[in-house]
Amino acid sequence: MVSQRTLPEFDQASIKITKEEGLILYEDMMLGRLFEDKCAEMYYRGKMFGFVHLYNGQEAVSTGIIKALRPDEDYVSSTYRDHVHALSCGVPPHEVMAELFGKETGCSKGRGGSMHLFSAQHRLLGGYAFVAEGIPVATGAAFQSKYRRETMGDESSDQVTVCFFGDGASNNGQFFECLNMASLWKLPIIYVVENNNWAIGMSHDRATSQPEIYRKASVFNMTGVEVNGMDVLAVRNVAQQAIARARAGEGPTLIEALTYRFRGHSLADPDELRSPDEKEFWGGLDPINKLSTYLIGHNLADKQELKHIEENIQDKIAMAVQFAQDSPEPDTNELYRYVFAED
Repeated sequence: MVSQRTLPEFDQASIKITKEEGLILYEDMMLGRLFEDKCAEMYYRGKMFGFVHLYNGQEAVSTGIIKALRPDEDYVSSTYRDHVHALSCGVPPHEVMAELFGKETGCSKGRGGSMHLFSAQHRLLGGYAFVAEGIPVATGAAFQSKYRRETMGDESSDQVTVCFFGDGASNNGQFFECLNMASLWKLPIIYVVENNNWAIGMSHDRATSQPEIYRKASVFNMTGVEVNGMDVLAVRNVAQQAIARARAGEGPTLIEALTYRFRGHSLADPDELRSPDEKEFWGGLDPINKLSTYLIGHNLADKQELKHIEENIQDKIAMAVQFAQDSPEPDTNELYRYVFAED
């Protein structure tokens, strides 16, 4: 059964992007898609272990939100579906791949694996395995930015924090507690619900008394926005508005991005619960195809340019795999390192 929720309309003609901006968005989305495809290949070849949750289909959300932030300044909190968020934040593909291989050269030194990517340099606060676990962490990051600016007088502390989570997390207690505090204190944070219609194997409409999650923002006197998460330009547009509000001291925003994952919940999921009609419907809304059509139709790129970008990304991912394979395993003598902060 195809979800009955109607995707909000967005007039792409109402915005203008440059060729450079368009190609940045396309490259980031394509990197995410091809990286995840390679992860599936490596997993089934026995190069990765544990649970691996892929992001295929949801690239417009990561790219549209994160690429509107200030790189290496603003903060991002992710979920266990965190590979593409990390890539959008600028974490090098070879560091992400090495982490998935459990190698010392990974962004979390091989200690985190697929669900716990972290990079202080790129302001990635981490991927979190427990549902809604990142919401309090992100709220705390937003609080410290506001505290530094307003209490400690640091005028440069105007960072915005973005917190990603799934539709299932919106029924957890952390969601309600943190949105209440964020609104009360007008924290510079954007809560992004990636509503892909399924919380593991539970259909979203069966799991919540209010399926339109963005409407929950009204309870906290907070701006709530619904956006077509299969359209990167629409996502980017609402992200830019929310970021501007946050930096201006106008408080948080709850963005509900309606999207869909093209693969099962994890690579161990046979994906038998979702109907073929539903998957076919959402597959026809592929966000990468939508952007490429826009770029070509507005003379911002041609097919050969886009093909060249794809080929370059394929080469980069191949090098990332080789780097991961050649990297050393973590030293067993350092088993307890990174448990506590070091001087």
